[in-house]
Amino acid sequence: MGDERHEKIQKRAYQIWQREGGGDPEHHWHRAEAEIDREAALPLTADDAVPQTREIASTDVLTVEELAVRTGISGDEAQELIERLGSDRAAIEQAARGLKGRRKS
Repeated sequence: MGDERHEKIQKRAYQIWQREGGGDPEHHWHRAEAEIDREAALPLTADDAVPQTREIASTDVLTVEELAVRTGISGDEAQELIERLGSDRAAIEQAARGLKGRRKS
């Protein structure tokens, strides 16, 4: 698994280097590493994030940042939803997408 991760980081770092027209390879490597690790930590779909019981353990609570990044809402909106809806991940995800949808209308 480590070799696969290394190859993904290497490829992403090169893409970043190309996009930026050069620069510091170490900086590109660290950015690529963070992006790959962040992507690996996020579920593929909203359904992947929803446990069978619709409830999540306190150790697996959505963080404000994860919710905001995944759904495209602000950090403040994400914090308010988590505080209001507790540990029902499905309800939180649905409410976040509703907020984003209303903003586009």
